Amino acid sequence: MLAARLQMAFTLAWHIVIACFGVGLPLLLLYTESRFLKTGDELWRTMTKRWARVFAVLFAAGAVSGTVLSFELGLLWPAFMGTFGAVVGFPFTLEGFAFFIEAIFVGIYLYGWDKLSPKAHWWTGIPIAISGFMSAWFVVTANAWMNTPRGFTMVGGRVAEIDPMAAMFSPMIWSQTTHMIVAAYMVTGFSIASVYAVYRLRGNDLPYHRHAMAIGLALGCIFTPVQIVVGDWSAKAVAEHQPVKLAAMESHFKTEKGASLVLGGFPDMEAKTVRYGVKIPYLLSILAHGDSEAEVKGLEDFPEEDWPPVPIVHVAFQIMVGLGSLLLLLSVWSFLARWKQKQLPSSRFYLGCVALSGPAAVLAMEAGWVVTEVGRQPWIVQGFMRTKDAATRAPGVGWALLGAMVVYGILTAGILTVLRILAKTPRPEESNDGS
Repeated sequence: MLAARLQMAFTLAWHIVIACFGVGLPLLLLYTESRFLKTGDELWRTMTKRWARVFAVLFAAGAVSGTVLSFELGLLWPAFMGTFGAVVGFPFTLEGFAFFIEAIFVGIYLYGWDKLSPKAHWWTGIPIAISGFMSAWFVVTANAWMNTPRGFTMVGGRVAEIDPMAAMFSPMIWSQTTHMIVAAYMVTGFSIASVYAVYRLRGNDLPYHRHAMAIGLALGCIFTPVQIVVGDWSAKAVAEHQPVKLAAMESHFKTEKGASLVLGGFPDMEAKTVRYGVKIPYLLSILAHGDSEAEVKGLEDFPEEDWPPVPIVHVAFQIMVGLGSLLLLLSVWSFLARWKQKQLPSSRFYLGCVALSGPAAVLAMEAGWVVTEVGRQPWIVQGFMRTKDAATRAPGVGWALLGAMVVYGILTAGILTVLRILAKTPRPEESNDGS
């Protein structure tokens, strides 16, 4: 089971980063190409074409890694798919349709530059952005169902009376899908801004790099405060539907009214407390239930065999919240500078912060997925099937994990090599201002 979990975690963690660009990058391509249509400035056309090549590489890698994940569901978790495949299969089917639509229009977009009118070419990007969004939405609905399963009944240990729509629209669907899609836009925006901030720190402070950094940063900064609101919404949904996960996130051991929020610290599982954390009175009750005197269930209310790995969930949650808060500070700084000075700061400290924002956004997103998945343990389907009962009994899973790590290492090296080659390719259109 451990090898199966590690392989699933490794391949999913790899894929989800690539998938974020499949959601966010088409939105930026639509913006940059619209700027070219409006101004006629070749800088925007050049930027769009270069980013489109990057998108093509990442789209191909995402298609491969997504296919691997679909096979892993059946190979590593046969009991899960054998029991619940008919319940949760509907959103995966719809995701397949969304992917095919996206693939068709990606081909038209990439090879239609000189064969379509400029406006018609721009319109071919719309289905890519929509289908990329919907692909992510359908996949996350399946995961939301695993957290709050609905749409079936169990009769003699077998699934019956399946309602695919009720299963897809489970109680966690809206908060969880929104949380992930907003994170995808943040990862895309801050990652692009990070790349061009590094260029500028190395002395390549040209208009092309300034515009590119500003566009990526705008996307990340716009969605960061949105994510703070969505995060609060998600926390309330978790408090309602998965109280044991909330207790693990906060290392909240004792049920109490007016519960305190713990910042930082590390859970002491023997003493049932948090060491070195900072407590903020009443804040957990407010965040979980909107009432300073509301009762928040502690881990003591649940059988210990149903507890998630509390230290992992707590630390991952703190990383997600801490990095999200830092990105919010960077967003406020950027907005204020743009508002007061009509331009973004150009100091090395500011550019250094922007350069770190991309890795920070990726790490925050990955930490959030750790909270979601590890926080549901020991269940693969909350309340119905334990992870140990879903795992394959086939031998050699450890070797499959090792093989996956080798293959994904080669794939990662290949992607980075291709992207570096694309980055070094001279821009075909050079404007008079040296951009």
